Amino acid sequence: MNTDNLCKYLAEKYPAEFVRWLLSLETSNVQVIKTELSQEPIRADFLTLLQMTNLILHLEFQTLPASEPPLPFRMLDYWVRLYRQYRCDVEQVVIFLKATTSEAAFTNEFIAANTSHRYRIIRMWEQDPAPLLANPALLPLATLARTDSPQTLLAQIADRVANIEETQQRQNVAACAYVLAGLRFDKNLLRQLFREEIMLESVTYQDILQRGEIAVIMRQLTRRIGVLTLELQARIQTLSIAQLEDLGEALLDFSQPSDLTAWLESHQS
Repeated sequence: MNTDNLCKYLAEKYPAEFVRWLLSLETSNVQVIKTELSQEPIRADFLTLLQMTNLILHLEFQTLPASEPPLPFRMLDYWVRLYRQYRCDVEQVVIFLKATTSEAAFTNEFIAANTSHRYRIIRMWEQDPAPLLANPALLPLATLARTDSPQTLLAQIADRVANIEETQQRQNVAACAYVLAGLRFDKNLLRQLFREEIMLESVTYQDILQRGEIAVIMRQLTRRIGVLTLELQARIQTLSIAQLEDLGEALLDFSQPSDLTAWLESHQS
C-alpha cells in the first residue's frame, strides 16, 4: 500500500479538516484541484492541491527522505509552475510521515546564488496528537504523532475509530489508520486493535490500490510516449486494477500515443 497515496486520499476526501489543521482556517469553501503539472520531456506530477479564495494549499507527503531531484528544488519548481498557472498565493507544506534523522526532513528552504524559496515542514513524530484525535478525518495521522506511550495512543485511536457512527466513514478511516500505523507498529499489535477484514469492507482500500496503479502507469506512459491528453488520462482512470496491470505490461512496447489509443480501444467496451 502506497502510504503517500493514502494521505493524498485523506486530504482530498476531507479538505476542510486539513485546512483547519494546517492553516487554522475555518472554512467549508475548499476545492480540490485535479492538476497534472507536466514538464517536458518525461515528468508528469500529480499534486495534492486544496484551493480557497486567492490561496492554494499544496501538500506533499513523504515516507522516505530520499528525493530526485532534491526536495527543496522540487518545491521551488512546483511553486513556480503553480503560480504561473493560477496566479495566487501558494502555501506549501511537506509532511514527513516516518521518523528519520535525514537532513531532508529538517530542510525547508531552497537556496542557490540570489534565489531562495521557503516552504513548511511537518514531522509527524513531533506533532501533538490532540488536534488529530479530535477530528475523525485526521485519526489515521494521529497514529504517527508524538507520544511517550505509543501503544496507549494506538488503543485510543482504535477506540475512537470504532465509535464513528457512519459505517462507511468508520470503515475507511479504520483502513487508513491501519495502513499508516504500519509505518510505526508491529502488525500483530495492529491486528489486535483493528479488525483485519476492514480491508475487504473498505472501498478506500481498493480505491487507493487503484489510484496507486494509475499514478505509476501515468508516469510510465509519459516516459514512453510523452505527455498524455486529458482524454487519454480520463480513459485510463476508468480502468480496473486488472486492466491497469495488463496495460503496465503492454506499454513497454508503445512508441507513440496511437499505440495507447489502440490498446484502449481493444480493452474498453
